[in-house]
Amino acid sequence: MNKIAHSRPVKRSLTLRGHRTSVSLEDIFWKAFRDIADQDGKTINGLAAEIDEGRGDIGLASAVRVYVFERMVARNQSLE
Repeated sequence: MNKIAHSRPVKRSLTLRGHRTSVSLEDIFWKAFRDIADQDGKTINGLAAEIDEGRGDIGLASAVRVYVFERMVARNQSLE
């Protein structure tokens, strides 16, 4: 089993529809989030805006984590 590096959340700046905001994410989630944006041909701010629009009443950082997790689960299921 691979050892996963754990880190405290780090505050990172984003711009959503012209407004600055920040999210606090662990490095592993931030890296996966950036990788997903790159794979989809989107900017990190564009992907964050899409997630923000559909997040309902949960915080943006939580919504990003759930999005990343769901993408990883979907990817693993498609490999089976």
